[in-house]
Amino acid sequence: MRTDAIAEILADLNGSSGDIEASAVVSLDGLMMASLLPGNVDEDRVAAMSAALLALGERTARELERGHLNQILVQGAEGYVIMTEAGQEAVLTVLTKKEAKLGLVFLDISRAAKELARIL
Repeated sequence: MRTDAIAEILADLNGSSGDIEASAVVSLDGLMMASLLPGNVDEDRVAAMSAALLALGERTARELERGHLNQILVQGAEGYVIMTEAGQEAVLTVLTKKEAKLGLVFLDISRAAKELARIL
């Protein structure tokens, strides 16, 4: 089943690095497909914000002639939110610790996004 495969990819991603705290796969229209988020995080809100930020990022990259959007990085005082396309119909959203080693996290996210794109 596709939902189980998505959940397994998220579990592998979250387990791949101590720097990754949570992750979710969201459809481009803002619906949660699967998530491993903390209990205090509203899944519907994460889904809506992820889809909106991805759409705005794509438009910004296009309007400013930066080419195809690869990812969106939001840095906060307590860590990062990283969003990456996962195929044509989804976005992978990842929450990390503030001291995350971003190079390794980007590598893990890229691998997970490719796996997700393959099954979606």
